[in-house]
Amino acid sequence: MANKDDRYSDNAPGKFYVDTQCIDCDVCRVTAPNNFARQEEKGYSYVSKQAETPEEEAQCQEAMDSCPVEAIGNDGE
Repeated sequence: MANKDDRYSDNAPGKFYVDTQCIDCDVCRVTAPNNFARQEEKGYSYVSKQAETPEEEAQCQEAMDSCPVEAIGNDGE
């Protein structure tokens, strides 16, 4: 389960976040491309933009549910 205390500082402020367990598998970026991006130099994903529509919210939730290492959380601040 994702830990908000280990979240990457790149994450946009808000409830969704990616923590340091990320293995850069690309699932979140494919599932919610408007909301997740890749940190190219260090090789991990992060929330580039919080969900703004019900569709984006659903995509972020699907990305979280699909993450193979549970690196996405939805209890950020």
